[in-house]
Amino acid sequence: MTELQSKASTFLALHRPGDPVTLPTVWDAWSANIVAEKGFSALTVGSHPLADSVGKSDHEGMSFADVLVRVREITSAVEIPVSVDLESGYGVEPERLIDELLGAGAIGFNIEDTVHAEGGRLRAPEEHADLVARLRAAADESGVRVVINARTDVLLRPDPEPYVDEAIARLRLAADAGADVLYPVGRNPAEIQRRLCAELPLPVNAVTLPGQGNPAYFGELGVARISFGPFLQQAFAERAASLFDAWR
Repeated sequence: MTELQSKASTFLALHRPGDPVTLPTVWDAWSANIVAEKGFSALTVGSHPLADSVGKSDHEGMSFADVLVRVREITSAVEIPVSVDLESGYGVEPERLIDELLGAGAIGFNIEDTVHAEGGRLRAPEEHADLVARLRAAADESGVRVVINARTDVLLRPDPEPYVDEAIARLRLAADAGADVLYPVGRNPAEIQRRLCAELPLPVNAVTLPGQGNPAYFGELGVARISFGPFLQQAFAERAASLFDAWR
């Protein structure tokens, strides 16, 4: 548990607004080793690429138990801190979720406000904040400062601008409930991303394509954490397809 405590503290300290940490999003031990060997300080496990890698669907097409199997493989392969996208929590009670996540060697997780097991409904703001609070309490009880990345999906729209106020309100409640990082997911325009970072009270996670932007661009917007969602795996697939073309 001492090693997990150290990794969690190290991981949280990487989140510096204006000087963002890049956390490449992996799906197995092989991709995790590539990231670690390139010198990245930490990584994330993405639900979408993880599901794709085993022929399952995103949006909790994998069970929590199946996710943990892959997380153990990843944490056994690399020494750097590992955070996991846990979608909307798989319907697992917070105490069990924290206990088994730590048991798999991870020290952080994303939790989103879309409930996939209930037709993709969006949790009410207070409902999502209550879940974050229960997860915070369970994490604190464990003795490890597990890093909670509270996500909202309200900006995943063709035009996110009308929903920025709602995203900020939701994430402020999550911050008050004990989140460590806030994730208004979406490839947001610069003016929206800058406003989110300015008005939210905790470090902000942004998502992007690995072939677009750079840490300096996101740092100027105030971002503290950069991840790739499913886009790194997609970039690998596109590169593989280009290599295969000559052999068909």
